[in-house]
Amino acid sequence: MEPSPHPPWHHLPAAEAAPLLGSDPEHGLDAAEAARRLASFGPNRLTPLKGRGPLLRLLLQFHQPLIYLLLASSAITAALQEWVDASVILGVVLVNAAIGFIQESKAESAIAALSKIVATSARVLRGGKKTSMASEQLVPGDVVLLAEGDKVPADLRLIHCRELRINESTLTGESLPVSKHVTPLAHNTLLADRANMAYAGSLVSSGHGSGMVVATGNATETGRISRLMEQADTFSTPLTRKIEWFSKILLYLILALAAFTFVIGLARGESAFDMFMAAVALSVGAIPEGLPAAVTITLAIGVSRMARRRAIIRKLPAVETLGSTTVICSDKTGTLTQNQMTVQRIFSGAQDFSASGTGYAPHGEIAPALTPAARECLLAGLLCNDAGLEHRNGAWHVSGDPTEGALIVAAMKAGLEPEGSHAAHPRLDAVPFESRHQYMATLNAGRIYLKGAVEKVLERCTAMFGPDGNPMPLDHAEITQAADRMAGQGLRVLAFASKPATSGQDALTHGDLASGMIFLGLQGMMDPPRPEAVRAVKACQRAGIAVKMITGDHAVTAAAIARQVGLLPPGLLHDARSGILTGRELAALDDAGLALAAGHTHVFARVEPEQKLRLVRALQANGEAVAMTGDGVNDAPALKQADIGIAMGIAGTEVAREASAMVLTDDNFASIEAAVEEGRGVFDNLTKFIVWTLPTNFGEGLVITAAIVAGVALPILPVQILWINMTTAVLLGLMLSFEPIEKNIMRRPPRAPSSPLLTPVLMGRIAIVSALLLGGAFWLFLWELGHGASIEYARTVAANVFVFGEMFYLFNCRSMSASMFTLGVFSNRWLVAGVAAMTLLQLLFTYLPAMNEWFRTAPIGMDSWGRIMAVSLGIYVAIGTEKWLRSKK
Repeated sequence: MEPSPHPPWHHLPAAEAAPLLGSDPEHGLDAAEAARRLASFGPNRLTPLKGRGPLLRLLLQFHQPLIYLLLASSAITAALQEWVDASVILGVVLVNAAIGFIQESKAESAIAALSKIVATSARVLRGGKKTSMASEQLVPGDVVLLAEGDKVPADLRLIHCRELRINESTLTGESLPVSKHVTPLAHNTLLADRANMAYAGSLVSSGHGSGMVVATGNATETGRISRLMEQADTFSTPLTRKIEWFSKILLYLILALAAFTFVIGLARGESAFDMFMAAVALSVGAIPEGLPAAVTITLAIGVSRMARRRAIIRKLPAVETLGSTTVICSDKTGTLTQNQMTVQRIFSGAQDFSASGTGYAPHGEIAPALTPAARECLLAGLLCNDAGLEHRNGAWHVSGDPTEGALIVAAMKAGLEPEGSHAAHPRLDAVPFESRHQYMATLNAGRIYLKGAVEKVLERCTAMFGPDGNPMPLDHAEITQAADRMAGQGLRVLAFASKPATSGQDALTHGDLASGMIFLGLQGMMDPPRPEAVRAVKACQRAGIAVKMITGDHAVTAAAIARQVGLLPPGLLHDARSGILTGRELAALDDAGLALAAGHTHVFARVEPEQKLRLVRALQANGEAVAMTGDGVNDAPALKQADIGIAMGIAGTEVAREASAMVLTDDNFASIEAAVEEGRGVFDNLTKFIVWTLPTNFGEGLVITAAIVAGVALPILPVQILWINMTTAVLLGLMLSFEPIEKNIMRRPPRAPSSPLLTPVLMGRIAIVSALLLGGAFWLFLWELGHGASIEYARTVAANVFVFGEMFYLFNCRSMSASMFTLGVFSNRWLVAGVAAMTLLQLLFTYLPAMNEWFRTAPIGMDSWGRIMAVSLGIYVAIGTEKWLRSKK
């Protein structure tokens, strides 16, 4: 029979779920029914999405307004048999397309990575017999057996559990393994709290159990995340949006100016052919051919710099996006924290102790000096423990439960060595942890040790150790208050007790633990924040970037970490106005309410995958440029939706990495701050290039127009324009990509995503330089003609005015506000080398006979060079003066 429609599976008792699934928990499905369901439901795998093919990715490289105009110019000049011009223009377009295609050659394969998560084997009960099969063969109603180390093959409603604990961090964000049970839960229980369910892709940490398959393939929670990723928009970056807008405006201006020139020429009686060639020359001159390549290469240099700072860029425009980021939404575990549980507080013998040091390295101290009671409490944590601690490859690693690993480290800080302690107190028997009892106990050579939840341990105690290690009356209220203080700081609290074993006892039962225990103390632990993350958060806040924590962990734990890293002020309570919201509270908000809450809330706890996606969209709707970090499957949709998704390289899943634009090789928030700094530097250098190159293009276009209006010969030819544009772009403009990051860059507020690429000040500067180039080139062209020079001589002078005017202006563009002397004349050695190379090429352009023939130039005299240098120096002085005057306002 087919599974029936049902309420949420976690809300149903297992006995009621089985008939709805058409299953028998004791025998499973028979082979014939399983085969029929497989044909009906399909295999247990995710349906992959079709990505863009290589041909489409290549063609999309040409999908830019300026590229269209360049292609049209190339085709027209080829039709007119101007082969050199046509070849150069087409070569520029093809080189730029090749660079972009190579950078984007990796197809988006997040859904394929999700499929790998589901692809595993499973042990199943079929027809009353246990059998192993590929997880793809599972169908709803199958009974799956789980054991330690297994990957859960499908979504299951658990029907049997014994000490079953499952690591669901990649799905829910919960940092610790979750203890499972079979008891029905409330209808509105959040995904992360559904302890009677096991979800596809999660890992069994300990224990064993079984469950009925309730969903396979696309119907699983992992499949639901896959569909969320399909819904996530692939946002264009602030740079690509601005370049696209800028290109369209530039295209309209160029076409309007070319049409104006064509019409004016016809009105003056010029031939249509000559005016058409003039319009083509104007268009080629006004288009910044080097801009697409300059953007790509500048971003690639940023990629290289970021790689040295532990950030790998997967999608090129993401480099600049970091520089415009206004909000960073960070995961907690492993990014802001070390992902290593650490004991920080100890309460024993009515006294508080603190433990220094972080992580699994057993380095640190416990203060004040240990009392006999505190030492016995730490010994209990070491002996009543199934984990191990080892040093390999230069780092300390825990095998087993991270909580138990933290207890071993705390004991070692007190001078208790694991090997020696276990040799002195050999274990004879143990009662393993079970969720229904919430404790673990061991029998160690004459003494029983108990570890567990505070209330479960206290109810078995009749006395407590005093500071001197002697029993004293149990102060239940004081112990409860100490536990509450620790919990209020976001610590996970465990209680410890012991009592002497009976003479000759070699076995341990729950009856031995029912009463008579002596309370030893409490240990409070947490995954501590990274010290460098605290500094990085402060640096981001100084730079005007809001940092928000979005985690699947509990609100109290999240708030404690948030206070320590500086996201929340001390003492802030948990309510809707405090800057902390839970997933349940978010679910109650409509889109307008969420947009409002997203702006002022600092911490989002117990958040589910689709809520992360909603949060990112809400922030983007508020006009924010959002960077989102994550490592789990549950983070993938939000990573893809964000302006820049940042995945963890060490702890991150393949799904998260494939959905991201950037991967951190050290999983460290501090690397994000470094990447933001580099991103701002990249945008600065791109802006410098654009502000530098546009005056040349505008000046070249205007000088053509001026010549047509004045009724004189063209001062520069199309082939000369192409020479100027391409050689200066490579040897001069691209050298700005190597400009060092300016010192105050992380003390500026972030650029508003809606701000234009060029500010009014920069547009005014472009206009000034364009006018100076137009005036200088046109004046010297006419001056040379008026003094008897040939047309080739005069055009050579005009071309050199543009080249050396650009060269002097290049030094102005090294900073938008400071002079080159403030920066250091030789601080960018690449730029100095580029200037030298460009000077040499321009001398060849002017004096080499072959180049005179190709480019229709002629050698010029020293007096002409003097006039060229005077115009060029005038441009440098004019812009230097303008910057100086602005600095005085």
